[in-house]
Amino acid sequence: MAARSPKHSLHSSCCRDFFVSYPDRLQWIEEALDQYECRLLRYAQRIVGADRAADVVQETFLRLCRTEHDPVNGSLAPWLYTVCRNLALDCLRKESRMSVALESVVPPVDQNQGHEELVEQRDRVAFVLSQLDSLTDRQQECVRLKFQEGLSYAEIADVTGISASNVGFTLHTAMKKLREKLTQIRTLPVE
Repeated sequence: MAARSPKHSLHSSCCRDFFVSYPDRLQWIEEALDQYECRLLRYAQRIVGADRAADVVQETFLRLCRTEHDPVNGSLAPWLYTVCRNLALDCLRKESRMSVALESVVPPVDQNQGHEELVEQRDRVAFVLSQLDSLTDRQQECVRLKFQEGLSYAEIADVTGISASNVGFTLHTAMKKLREKLTQIRTLPVE
């Protein structure tokens, strides 16, 4: 078998200890990588785009490493594509939650708007996204955990070490600050 390319990092991944006990499993995983990695990348790119496809495929193979061989054996391709698809759709859902949160600050684009209104709307969205950096670290973390990761207030509280009610206050304050910044840009005089 040819030497592994640097993009395959199974030997240094969390799967290494597992392979010590099951040496034929390493070969099975390597063959799966050789046979399906490029195909899964193309598939994931169609769903999430090129920039996130590699992460989705990497997680797919990490899950394969953690899965028993027997249930997957004989149906490897469908299993890989199902896992890859589900991970890609999860990625899109997380982004969608962030978009919904931003729509509470910036309304969605109306396709019947004129060119100037569309440009103005695009500028407002870009401005709001740029203003995320103006939030405190805690506010940014809470916003990302809520809208990108989809965590509940209680889960965010566990992650951050603050109370669930404080999470709610922090998110409210962050969204209020973003709305105020957007109001400021709307009231600026046009030059």
